[in-house]
Amino acid sequence: MRINKHISDTGFCSRRDADALIEAGRVTINGQVAEIGSLFVEGDDVRIDGQALKPRAKKKGRAHVYIALNKPVGITCTTDETAAGNIVEFIGHEQRIFPIGRLDKDSEGLILLTSNGDIVNEILRAENRHEKEYLVAVNKAVTPEFLRGMANGVRIHGKMTLPCRTTRIAKFGFKIVLTQGLNRQIRLMSAAFGYRVTQLRRVRISNIQLGALKLGRWRNLTDAELAGLLPGRSEW
Repeated sequence: MRINKHISDTGFCSRRDADALIEAGRVTINGQVAEIGSLFVEGDDVRIDGQALKPRAKKKGRAHVYIALNKPVGITCTTDETAAGNIVEFIGHEQRIFPIGRLDKDSEGLILLTSNGDIVNEILRAENRHEKEYLVAVNKAVTPEFLRGMANGVRIHGKMTLPCRTTRIAKFGFKIVLTQGLNRQIRLMSAAFGYRVTQLRRVRISNIQLGALKLGRWRNLTDAELAGLLPGRSEW
């Protein structure tokens, strides 16, 4: 198999991060500096920064993977691995993972993924009303009338959106907190008032914050974050 997949399979890092290590000349196979596309054969001595590669110990008590990704613009939230720029290939996780909900290709920010396909619909269930917070830049000055109209609800996809919270954060920027996840919702809501979204970043889902997570990077969710996402659920 390719060396980046072997590194990913050990749990050391994702395939994408493994490629970065390889490009930096930090990976060796049997004493030779690896290259992108180098192959691993069972029994090869693989080292990173001179240290033998060993499987990372699995965290006890959690059967599945739950991660948060800071998705860049251009990545598509699909499990179709034949689609260019798909999120599964971008992360390159050793386990098969699924996005929880979506974040459109032209948007960036927080999206959750899991290897537990059974939990996806439970988290997305409408009655859970998980808040999703976004920072939005638009092409015209944000007015009180625009914010009120967005907050009261807008007809898109043949239905009225639920009331939401909006706050002006700059002359051409605002924050919006939704409890829905309709396709391209914020872009269509804004367009109804003659505004065009120029940048959209999701910074929070329920109790889970994007925080300082760098663009294109991911991390595992903590036990506290999982407990807040679905209170009362004891097994993950």
